[in-house]
Amino acid sequence: QKSKKRSNHDSNNNRESVETLEIEDLTIDHTPQTNGHASESSATKPEPVKPNHKPYRIAISEVMGRYLVANRDLRAGELIIKTEPLVVGPCAESPPVCLGCNADLPRCQKKQYKCNNCGWPLCSAKCKGIKKDYGHSGYECDELRKHRVSDFLQDSSDQEVSHMYEAILALRCLLLKSHRIDVWNKMSEMESHNELRQKIDSLWKRNQKIIVDRIRKQWKFDEFSETEIHTICGILEVNSFEVGTPGCRARALFPEAFYISHDCSPNTTHTDHPRNHAISIRMTKDIKEGEMISLSYSYTLQGTLKRRQHLKDSKFFWCECRRCKDPTELGTYTSALRCPKCNGGYILSTNTLDQDATWKCQKCEYTLTGKHISTLLDNLFEEMETIDHDEAEGNEAFLSKYRNVLHKNHYLNLSAKHSLCQVYGRTANHMLQNMSPAELSRKETICRDLLEVIDVLEPGLSRLRGVIMYELHAPLMMQARILFESKKISSNDLRKRLKEVKKLLVESENILSFEPEGSQESEMALGAKDALSRLTSV
Repeated sequence: QKSKKRSNHDSNNNRESVETLEIEDLTIDHTPQTNGHASESSATKPEPVKPNHKPYRIAISEVMGRYLVANRDLRAGELIIKTEPLVVGPCAESPPVCLGCNADLPRCQKKQYKCNNCGWPLCSAKCKGIKKDYGHSGYECDELRKHRVSDFLQDSSDQEVSHMYEAILALRCLLLKSHRIDVWNKMSEMESHNELRQKIDSLWKRNQKIIVDRIRKQWKFDEFSETEIHTICGILEVNSFEVGTPGCRARALFPEAFYISHDCSPNTTHTDHPRNHAISIRMTKDIKEGEMISLSYSYTLQGTLKRRQHLKDSKFFWCECRRCKDPTELGTYTSALRCPKCNGGYILSTNTLDQDATWKCQKCEYTLTGKHISTLLDNLFEEMETIDHDEAEGNEAFLSKYRNVLHKNHYLNLSAKHSLCQVYGRTANHMLQNMSPAELSRKETICRDLLEVIDVLEPGLSRLRGVIMYELHAPLMMQARILFESKKISSNDLRKRLKEVKKLLVESENILSFEPEGSQESEMALGAKDALSRLTSV
C-alpha cells in the first residue's frame, strides 16, 4: 500500500494542504484522518520511507486531486517518464483499422485479410501486432471467436462498424481483468468521473447504446456489469493519449503519465514509439523542485473560450490555470478583438472564468455580450473551415478581411498563419526556390508572428516551436543568398544573417531530434542537420 508524507513544497498555483506520495515501496501513512481512516489514538509509528529516486512525485490536493510535481530541479530536455502502454486500441469514431497495429483499412473489407481464428480484419498475416499485448492478443482473439463478434461486421453501416471498433477498445480493457490482473489494477487507479459524466445525458446514453449494450447484449459478454463498462468508458475519455501517426492513429492508457495535470501553457512534451507506442515525456523548460509538471489536453494556439469549453466537454473540468485567468492570455492577446468604437483599443473578457461574461474594451469601455462574442467566433470559424489549408490566397484573404476585427495574435489569425507558414515553400505554386522576394518576406513575417506567441505559450523545447523555427530558417537563408548574389549586402552582412539562420537550425534540430524516426518532425531535424553542415563557414 502507498503511504503519504507531508510535502515541504507548495505548488506554484497556491494549493493548500498538499501532500506528496512516493510512487513505489512506501509505508502506510498513519497521519490522523477525518474520513474514516485511522484516528489519532489508534495511529502507530510509521516505518522509514524509502527514498524516491524518480524525477517526480505524486502530490494531492482537494482541488487538483493527484498530480505530479518535480522531485528535484528538472532541466529542459530531461526525460522524466518512459513507459509502455497498459492498453492500446481504436480511437472514438474510428474508421476500420487493423486490430494488431491500428493501421487504417479500406472501408470495403470483402477482400481484406482476416484473422483465421476470430475473423476480424487485419492489415496482413505478418502484422507485428498479432499476439502482442499492445495489439491483437491471443486471449482477445479467442474471446472474439468464442462470441462470434466478427459476424456483426457483416452488412453493417459505416457508422455501426465505427462504433464496433470503439467498443473493441473498451472490451480490450475489460478483458484485462481476467487475463492481466496487474495491468487491470493499474488501470483501475485512473479517474472515470462517472458521477459527472452521468449528468451529461447525451454522453451517457451514447455510451450505453454503442458500447455498453453492444458488449453486453449484442456480443453477449454479460459477465461485465453496466457500471464496469461505463467506468471503462470514463477512464478512456479522461485519461487516454492519442498515439500513432497519420494513417495509424490509436488511443492508449499509460501508467504514471495519467497523473500529469493539465495546463494551457505546459512544461512537457511527449512522443510515442511508432511500433509499440511506448511514451516518452520530456521537460520543455527548467522547473524547480516542487513545481507542478504539466501537459496540455487542448491545442495551445486556441482561445480561452474555446479551450475551456473543449476541456469541459472532453475532460469534464473547467480550467482555471494562470493563462485561463488572464484576459490577455499571458500578454499574447490570442482572444482579443479590435474595438470598433475607438482607435487602438482591444476588447477582452471581464471574467475569463465565466463563459457568459461581458467583454469590454480596455480603452473606451465599449461592451459586447458573451453571447455576441461566441456567435461571432463561431461564424468566423465556420468561414475559416471553408478555406483550403493548402491555399495561400484563401488564408491571406481571411487575414486581410478581418484585420480590423481580430488582434493580429487572435487564435483564428494564428490558424491561418500556421497554414500559410507551411504553404509558402512547400506547395506546388509556392516552392521555396521559386518564391518572389515579397513571398519570402511574407513567410518570414508569418513565422516571426507565430514564434512571438509560441515563445510565451509553449516556451523552450516544444515541438511546435521547433517546427516554426525550422520553417523560419528557410526564407532567411534564401533572402541572404539572393541579396548577397545581387551585391546588395556585404560579406559581413551575409555572415550576420547566416548566424541567425544557424541559431535557428541548431535549436530546431535539438528540439526535433527527440521526435520518432520517420515522422515529419524527425525529417525536419535531419534537414536542419544537413543545412547546418552547409554553414560551416559561418
